[in-house]
Amino acid sequence: MAAQLRIIRQRIRSVTSTAKITRAQELIATARVPRARDRLEAARPYTKAITEAVSALVTHHPGVDHALLNLRPDASRVAVLLIAGDRGFCGGYNQAVIRRGEALRRLLADEGKDPVFYLAGRKVEEWFRFRSRPYVRAWTGNSAQPAYADAAEIGRELTGLFDRPTREGGVGEVHVVYTSFVSMIAQRATAHRILPIEIEEREAPGGEGGAGPAPPPPQYDFEPSPQAVLDRLIVQYVRDRVWHMLLESSASEHAARRTAMMSATDNAHELIGRLTREANQARQAAITGELTEIVNGAGALG
Repeated sequence: MAAQLRIIRQRIRSVTSTAKITRAQELIATARVPRARDRLEAARPYTKAITEAVSALVTHHPGVDHALLNLRPDASRVAVLLIAGDRGFCGGYNQAVIRRGEALRRLLADEGKDPVFYLAGRKVEEWFRFRSRPYVRAWTGNSAQPAYADAAEIGRELTGLFDRPTREGGVGEVHVVYTSFVSMIAQRATAHRILPIEIEEREAPGGEGGAGPAPPPPQYDFEPSPQAVLDRLIVQYVRDRVWHMLLESSASEHAARRTAMMSATDNAHELIGRLTREANQARQAAITGELTEIVNGAGALG
């Protein structure tokens, strides 16, 4: 009984130590989520503005053209960027990205396309290395707090790859798998094609079924020329899309870690309570056994 009691107490100390670690991780993640969300919200106006500018330019100047807008006749080779985290302790966050990437890989293979992978995040890189999966390049170390320089570098790499013909080592499409931030308790692994760019024309609010007639679309003057502006704007648009996806993934990673660590802390406390009851039962059994021995010994002496 005494040996069993020592083992239970050792387990209680071990679980208590683990609970302190998970609680600390939970508090750190809780503090980082608002900052990550603030960075994401601060980037939304620019993303909206540059998207509207590109859409307006293409809509009002149908004669302009750019390679990043055109579907390639040969899309047999495509690039896939997977954005995950550098650390664990975040539940199924990294695995969800990997599963979504594998589903996209199978889909592209069924279409007769050969995907080449680019990785952002140490965990997804480790997954590829452990399974000896080939990949072209990886960016690691900045998933918790990405910098715009990282997005610019990734954007240059992917844009340059798309600019080259497939027969020269280029690609006909570029896809990104990242985690979309829905809420503090919900994050969704998402696959999105960023090249060639898809320009979506949306109806303005109002009009039929709305509160009033639809306002006319904004008119822009582009200097020095629409084509020159488009050449600069498209490249910036691609970098901004990558930047926005990195920010969404960062906010999702912190939120997922907070949820996972909160659950781990609750489970640890529950386990501590159960082990404490077992320890009390073992201690009571040991005391009862000692009393029984004393009574039996006294009876034998009498």
